[in-house]
Amino acid sequence: QVQLVESGGGSVQSGGSLSLSCTYSGISYSRYCLGWFRQAPGKEREGVAWLRADDLRRYADSAKGRFTISRDNAKNTVYLQMNRLRPEDTAMYYCGISPRQWASELCPTIVEQYGDWGQGTQVTVSS
Repeated sequence: QVQLVESGGGSVQSGGSLSLSCTYSGISYSRYCLGWFRQAPGKEREGVAWLRADDLRRYADSAKGRFTISRDNAKNTVYLQMNRLRPEDTAMYYCGISPRQWASELCPTIVEQYGDWGQGTQVTVSS
């Protein structure tokens, strides 16, 4: 059974940085994507960044140039380094996993393709 646990959220001022962690366990398949998503109050969950099993990365337009997704295999952890944070980045951040059939396919970006969500970690950016 896959388990994902997010941590690292907090409150920062606009322009600040935070590093989120998603520790995973129970992944029994070799082809998958891990993704960071966020959900602000009253809004739908949206994708932020995705990491394929071979470390190919994708980013949402809102994250390009500011956020970096990475992994530490020894710690079974995926990170989201967020720099130059803005008030509109305020949301609950979640990580999810998407098993894939083909090793070469790009990570999907839509929420419905992911599951086994963690409990989330809150990020609040004040102006």
